[in-house]
Amino acid sequence: MDFPSPLKRGVLVSRYKRFFADVVLDNGDEITAHCPNPGAMLGLSTPGLPAWVSRSDDPKRKLAHTLELVEADGGLVGINTMHPNRLVAEALAADAIPELTGYAAHRREVRYGANSRVDFLLEAPDRAPCWLEVKNCHLRRNGTLAEFPDCVAARSLKHLRELTAMVEAGERAVMLFVIQRTDCNAFAACNDLDPAYARGLTEAAAAGVEVLAYACEITTQKVMIASPIPWVGDRLQLARS
Repeated sequence: MDFPSPLKRGVLVSRYKRFFADVVLDNGDEITAHCPNPGAMLGLSTPGLPAWVSRSDDPKRKLAHTLELVEADGGLVGINTMHPNRLVAEALAADAIPELTGYAAHRREVRYGANSRVDFLLEAPDRAPCWLEVKNCHLRRNGTLAEFPDCVAARSLKHLRELTAMVEAGERAVMLFVIQRTDCNAFAACNDLDPAYARGLTEAAAAGVEVLAYACEITTQKVMIASPIPWVGDRLQLARS
């Protein structure tokens, strides 16, 4: 996925009210950018971090700039939570996720469960439908372990239960975590920040929901899904039980 415009570099001054970020660009301009991330952004909203923003010429937008990347721990991190679904759509079209190939149709935002919409419904005439939920992951605190979520994620827990219901109905369900950073080689659910979600992911997997995690390649020109990394959280959660 190419960024919609060449990114401008600057320094993060402040991220506030969840969806706003003040940035001083390298040319000295002070801007307020849209921050497309409702999460806590732990370790990624510290004033002084290098930041990259895109610019839109859409006159209907209140803020022309969007915060896309920050540099943390020496590497680029994607903070735009709108990107993972786009990345997955491109990867599905290119058969770049081997576990999800062989489906003739990839429909998006299909209603299911209790007033929800699944991110993707994969269909083929010779197999059961596959219900695919996608989550953005950019939290890293220890070593090279990526973690999700970075705050309490009740809606995400609801999605796990709905995926489990699809498995119980005889269909396939997959939970896919897109790791928007390049310094992680394993994934786990974040037990201390949201123990209910960590427990729910383990229970969903035990019920037959497949758990996948894929790392990304990230530059200031583009982001793309690159390679799978192992989910180790099932073992970590069981060890704590």
